[in-house]
Amino acid sequence: MKIAILRETADAEPRVAATPETVKKLIALGATVAVESGAGAGANISDAAYGDAGATVGDRGATIADAGLILAVQGPAAADLPGVKPGAMLAAILSPFADRARIDGYAAAGLTTMAMELMPRITRAQSMDVLSSQSNLAGYKSVIDAAEAYGRAFPMMMTAAGTISAARVFVMGVGVAGLQAIATARRLGALVSATDVRAATKEQIESLGAKAIFVEAVKGIEGEGSGGYASEMSDEYKAAQAELVSAHIAKQDIVITTALIPGRPAPRLVSDAQIATMRPGSILVDLAVESGGNVEGSRPGEIVEVHGVKIIGHRNAAGRLAADASALYSRNLYNFINAFWDKEAKTAAFAPDDDIVKGVKLTEGGKVVHERLTAA
Repeated sequence: MKIAILRETADAEPRVAATPETVKKLIALGATVAVESGAGAGANISDAAYGDAGATVGDRGATIADAGLILAVQGPAAADLPGVKPGAMLAAILSPFADRARIDGYAAAGLTTMAMELMPRITRAQSMDVLSSQSNLAGYKSVIDAAEAYGRAFPMMMTAAGTISAARVFVMGVGVAGLQAIATARRLGALVSATDVRAATKEQIESLGAKAIFVEAVKGIEGEGSGGYASEMSDEYKAAQAELVSAHIAKQDIVITTALIPGRPAPRLVSDAQIATMRPGSILVDLAVESGGNVEGSRPGEIVEVHGVKIIGHRNAAGRLAADASALYSRNLYNFINAFWDKEAKTAAFAPDDDIVKGVKLTEGGKVVHERLTAA
């Protein structure tokens, strides 16, 4: 099987779907690998490095020609895959709920597509979970970005000239990104607190040395959706949380929001009125800005100032650490391919009845096949 690695063309996307490390591993399986020239530039990987790993390097047309499996970070439109053969497979982050027309285009082109962000959160798929690997880096980067913009020290410092108080950091949403944000802020010496709609995260928060901020005695606050993802909050919980957060947020120097609900707009966690209670010079980092935003007034790709508070809305937070993000993402893809590799035929054979395959497959045989996309 020929595996093609594409150069990303989306705005602000420096990541790449394979590194020389994973190219060598794919070749060791028996695959041939073709890499589009310039694919690794954003992650500081040269064409020569791919060549040394055993890949052929060329333009997009040559890279795609006769490829049975195409790997990308953000899936290109079918029209941007010149010469792709019907039945070829594409594995990438495909955003099916945000861009249904593109998914229909894949079906019309006869492509079998797999959305890596829909990977089921089951034990044997952990090493394939691109959302977790990328969110981990995003959580770390959110704290680094906040520290840069804050303009003050994070840890408490006792000096002959007096004491500098530790920064107060509040993390809203304790998934993978939130947990890493807590850990990073703690390592930098901040006083950290956190909250989430899932009651089970309280122990996780406290295990990292942070203070858990939870609404008590309100029914339906567990917020545990299928597969370990957060679900939409009840109206009762939203009201109670808003009251709690309004009191807590006014005392914080930095607030980091990470709440996402798969297939739906990000929930609004911080309102303009709440921002107005924060001290001038405080920082808000909205990691959900590209999905509608947790913070009122946040703008994708911008840093805006509202009521004297900076709201950071960087796009593609994980991509701002392109080399590490690419290394982890490419290993996720390799683990996915390796789990379904037919050693005798030297090809990827994705079993249609496998829970992982059913979870990620969007199109096949000219049709959209994912149950969440075919449901009326």
